[in-house]
Formats: sequence, C-alpha cells, structure tokens
Amino acid sequence: MNRYSIKVDPTPFYLADQSDPANDQYVFAYHIRIENVGEVAVQLLSRHWVITDADGKVEEVRGAGVVGQQPKLAPGESYEYTSGSQFKTPVGTMQGSYQFVADDGVKFDAPIPKFVLSAKRVLH
Repeated sequence: MNRYSIKVDPTPFYLADQSDPANDQYVFAYHIRIENVGEVAVQLLSRHWVITDADGKVEEVRGAGVVGQQPKLAPGESYEYTSGSQFKTPVGTMQGSYQFVADDGVKFDAPIPKFVLSAKRVLH
C-alpha cells in the first residue's frame, strides 16, 4: 500500500431546473467522494480545477479547501461534498487535483479524474 494515496470519485449532475439553454446557461452539480486509501492521516489544503467547455474555453480555479472546509482524513476515512459549475455550452469537462499534507509533513497532490458534465443524455 502507498503511504500517501487518495481516491477521488466524482459524480456529475445536470440541473435542468436552474439552467436556461435559450440563453446558453447550463448549470451542473457534482458530488465528490474523497477517500484516504493510504497509510497516513492527511489534511486537504487546497484545490486546483481545470474546467473546459465544448468550445475549448479553459478556466482554472484555485482555492483553499473545498466548500469552505479543509477536512482531515485518517486512513480509511472519506469526505463527501457537493458543489457546482456553470457553462455556456451543454457539455464540458472538469479535472484537476487536491493538495494534501500528511501528518508527517509530506505534501502531495491527488489527481481528480476528468469527468464530463453533459446536459444531454449520451449513450455509453
């Protein structure tokens, strides 16, 4: 097992009731589950998102914690939160990383896998 290992599981949702496709406003929520699958307790310090719409416009977002929190996770513990994003296109992607510090002082990044936010039903 890796001493420093984080599993990130994103689940996106389209919010049709908050979107206005006629005015190119597409609102999405995403639920994130962060699990410490490593051997050392860690604290989430910050986030870095790379958000890309269907036109190729890229926005980078950096900030402390997630939804105002900097959760500490012992080995085996998880933290879940829901946040949102708005696009001018009906499809976009998000990916990035969380920055952590372990109890032993080691800082490391945990990747957030790329996920698709889509206002349309897409066949898998």
